[in-house]
Amino acid sequence: MNNKQSSSNRSVNRRRFVKAAGAAGTVALAGCSGNGDGGDGGGGDDGTDDNDRGGNDGGDTTGTPGQETITLDWAADPRIEQNKDVVLSELRNAGLPEHIELNIIAGSSVTDQRQDQYTQWLNSQRSKPDLLMMDGGWTIPFIVRDQVENLENHLSSDHIDTVNEEYFDSAVSTSKSQDGKLHAIPMWVGLPGMGYRKDLVKEAGYDPDGENWATEGITWEKFSKVVSEVKESNDGIEYGYTFQAADYEGLSCCNFNEFLSSWGGAYFGGNLFGPIGDRPITVNEEPVLNSIRMIRTFIHGEDDSEALDGYAGNIAPEAVLQWNEQNSADPFLNGNAVANRNWPSYIKDASEELGDSLGFMPIPHAVSADEAKYDGRGGPVGALGGWNMTMNPYSEKKEAATEFIKATMADSFHLEAVFKGVGQIPPKPSVLSSEGASEVPEIGRFMDTFRVIGENAVPRPVTAVWPQQSSEISGEVNTTLGQSKSPEDAMSDLESSLKQIEESV
Repeated sequence: MNNKQSSSNRSVNRRRFVKAAGAAGTVALAGCSGNGDGGDGGGGDDGTDDNDRGGNDGGDTTGTPGQETITLDWAADPRIEQNKDVVLSELRNAGLPEHIELNIIAGSSVTDQRQDQYTQWLNSQRSKPDLLMMDGGWTIPFIVRDQVENLENHLSSDHIDTVNEEYFDSAVSTSKSQDGKLHAIPMWVGLPGMGYRKDLVKEAGYDPDGENWATEGITWEKFSKVVSEVKESNDGIEYGYTFQAADYEGLSCCNFNEFLSSWGGAYFGGNLFGPIGDRPITVNEEPVLNSIRMIRTFIHGEDDSEALDGYAGNIAPEAVLQWNEQNSADPFLNGNAVANRNWPSYIKDASEELGDSLGFMPIPHAVSADEAKYDGRGGPVGALGGWNMTMNPYSEKKEAATEFIKATMADSFHLEAVFKGVGQIPPKPSVLSSEGASEVPEIGRFMDTFRVIGENAVPRPVTAVWPQQSSEISGEVNTTLGQSKSPEDAMSDLESSLKQIEESV
């Protein structure tokens, strides 16, 4: 449409993604013959004491005779620790030297808690952990504070070129300093989607296969009616649609980002990455307000003072206002919910619990991409998530840490450890499009859906001031979804606070 406003930060380079998707089966896999809420993220035992490995000790390998053994402390994800056998095996296959061992520290599964823990460690300039997995939503603030090593001082130009040319563009954008230097390597990307009870939807008379829900998605209006009908028809199912609306990072970066984007709106006119102080603040526009009204209808029903006509109400429990990823997934995994929005990591568990009854489709939308005010919005949008690998600038083992990072960049590691082992989406489209990916049990059958999600993913609004703005957004959105403020008042107040933060820099 002519009234579109430009956005230079589309999350995924569509041309590259489609090109890679068309080259399925061309991935050269080197050495893929591999035989893998942890900690509280808070104080107390942080797992970095060499004398206290406990259950977090992933270093069970033997150093090369005559060569000094080096043990790296790796602050990782709980799923890394849970799958440490395959992770360590694939790191070896990808070239990690035998004399380098790993002590895996499984951090909290709650991103805010992990961020707080890292802040404590790095503010005190501790040399451990040597390596830290950081959420793509808050890597940049650590880069800005010089609390993450510049990896271009350690990796070869070939490795740097690989990241810049072959990884998902927006994932890489969360890994760079303002001068374009790479300070992190994307470990995996999060492509959120909507899981639903396909068996019950079919029993209700719908035809998700015939209507191509898996690749074309459906509108929020239709989604609400489907969920309502299925819920009403099944007395044993307590919940309809479950998602994450607690007052935390996941609401501002992702769920609300998806809601407003699916209506064609945006936080900053589409300029999510800045420049800070020189971009419009667009949270008080009608698409954003309508997205709030829609969710209030879902939670509080059609009698809510802000309810939208045409949308089925009471399909989401008020409990979503306190739920994060796992809270919202549990009812669905237990067969007690019709649909759940979540990250790809839960597909493995959902497939094991629900089998062929599990359906998966892109996040529903309210307007098409052509109808959206801002470029890259509308249609089946999903918030791009993911985690990056970083190096502690105070580490005393940077050479070994570099060898580790290089091993994590191998296609074989992405496919065998990240995708098959941990159940996360690799950061390179070519790996996602390989024959090996489509053959992965449970999650491989949804590759077509993930390709669509990848093509339509919306980036997180990551800048140096995002941590401040994120808390303001989640607070105001949570408040208005809880009926304590009107959407207009909440977004007007949010507009003012975001403006103050922008002008404070």
